[in-house]
Amino acid sequence: MSKTTNITINIFYFATMALCSSFWVLLITYMVIGIRTNSASDLSATFYDKSCPKALRTIRKTVEDAVSKENRMGASLLRLHFHDCFVLGCDASVLLDDTANFTGEKKAFPNANSLRGFEVIDNIKNQLEKMCPKVVSCADILTLAARDAVAALGGQRWNVLLGRRDSTTASLDISNSDLPGPSLDLDALITAFAKKNFTTAEMVTLSGAHTIGEIRCRFFRSRIYNETNIDPKFAATMQALCPFEGGDDDFSPFDSTTPNNFDNAFYANLVKNKGLVHSDQQLFANATSITSSQVRRYSRNMGVFKKDFADAMFKMTMLSPLTGNDGQIRTNCRFVNAP
Repeated sequence: MSKTTNITINIFYFATMALCSSFWVLLITYMVIGIRTNSASDLSATFYDKSCPKALRTIRKTVEDAVSKENRMGASLLRLHFHDCFVLGCDASVLLDDTANFTGEKKAFPNANSLRGFEVIDNIKNQLEKMCPKVVSCADILTLAARDAVAALGGQRWNVLLGRRDSTTASLDISNSDLPGPSLDLDALITAFAKKNFTTAEMVTLSGAHTIGEIRCRFFRSRIYNETNIDPKFAATMQALCPFEGGDDDFSPFDSTTPNNFDNAFYANLVKNKGLVHSDQQLFANATSITSSQVRRYSRNMGVFKKDFADAMFKMTMLSPLTGNDGQIRTNCRFVNAP
């Protein structure tokens, strides 16, 4: 056999092996995608109808009672859900406390001394464990609580498919890297949401969560003292509440118009350059930005915003759920079950 023939055979061999390798990589990829798709398809709106028929009613009543006592709790429960789903998916990893052998997500920069509402979730879990032990997951509780909290403040309810299981892991690093902050520019916001498979339009919609809730002075001080695309009277009002020095932990509502109502005032404020934090005003940084027309539309049509928000939240609830034999049903939302 000639040297040229050997070279030809070798080239054919390696090319064939490369194609085989590519085939197996593609096959494995499709298998993984299939597993994830099947995982989501395991969820059902009727998941607890027989195993814990009073679960949804119990969650809703407890949330409504909590929001009635403190309106701010509605925003806190919504934010808790958001910070859970953006890190590893909607798996209740955000609820896990640190232990001697485990590091959770609560001490991440966006979460530390900021996330709240854990006691409401604990209360719900305790009630459900008495009704139907080891049946309802913390992940499902948190998902439903966010929906019911928004509805309690006037938002539109969205469908929630159930059957999630709870994570036994958490990620401090992803919490620090993937959760969008109040200082982001528009491009960074778009990138952060795209990383979770949300479109730019869905990012604008989900930002409307800031129609409720409050934020510390330290996170909006730079905007009210240094930025120029801000209404002067609004800036002066906020400066009275957030001094140039001191008062770091004093709270102000994102939406100064109707802070306890889930409505479209947040967008109307942006059109008037009355967004409290930099990242929010970036959605309407100028009248020709890629997001400005959507902000205007929402500012004029509350019904469209509420429907779009409900649709976007449903999509969020479907981020990487654990089902089947993955994860566990924690008996205490703060800790992984003992072996």
